Amino acid sequence: MKILIIPTLNERKNILNLFNKIKRYNYKLDFLFVDDNSTDGTREEILKLCKKNKTVFYIFRPKKMGIGSAHKDAIKYAYKKKYNTILTMDADGTHDPKYIKNLLKFSKNFDLISTNRFINKNSLIEWPIQRRFLTRTRYYLINILLNMTYDSSGAFRCYNTKKIKLDDILDAKNNGYSFFWESLYLLNKKKYSIKEIPIYLPYRQVGSSKMTMGDIIGSLLYLFKYFFKNLLS
Repeated sequence: MKILIIPTLNERKNILNLFNKIKRYNYKLDFLFVDDNSTDGTREEILKLCKKNKTVFYIFRPKKMGIGSAHKDAIKYAYKKKYNTILTMDADGTHDPKYIKNLLKFSKNFDLISTNRFINKNSLIEWPIQRRFLTRTRYYLINILLNMTYDSSGAFRCYNTKKIKLDDILDAKNNGYSFFWESLYLLNKKKYSIKEIPIYLPYRQVGSSKMTMGDIIGSLLYLFKYFFKNLLS
């Protein structure tokens, strides 16, 4: 069984289009939406999808608890329900469902498959220059400080639950955006096999990014704290 996890926060205008786009590929997936108390009607859209589709499930949380926390709750749900493959992606429409085919293909031979925005040099060409600068800066900082060459901060992934222990994913303590690089770093450290596939990532067309300046600063501070903790240990 396969499940696709999609965290949401005020993504009403993207939910239906994304769902229909994915369904056109006939991937035979269950869907799990994790919503952090959206106020724009996102929950109502998810409930409509549930009524029409037996493969759609949801976790409604009482407040904004962090993107990393949303992934953890959803991944725990998937392990509990005995799914053998877990896919994760963003709800903003920037993750093209066509790449799910390769994520699933490589999951037969690798423990974790992650997408990489930097293999193809023009992958972020549509992004505003300041966002490209921040994203590339984070990428190189993580690579230098943690000695890890993966594009580790993205959420478009595939986990082979037959190989990866749940506790090894949950060892990542951060509940925000740093969950992504922290979890990948720890899984790599535990010698799980990791495969990257290149993707083209357009800039979001509908809605606005949920990443605030506070999130960016907090992520950088967490990264440096993590680096010095490992350096001294």
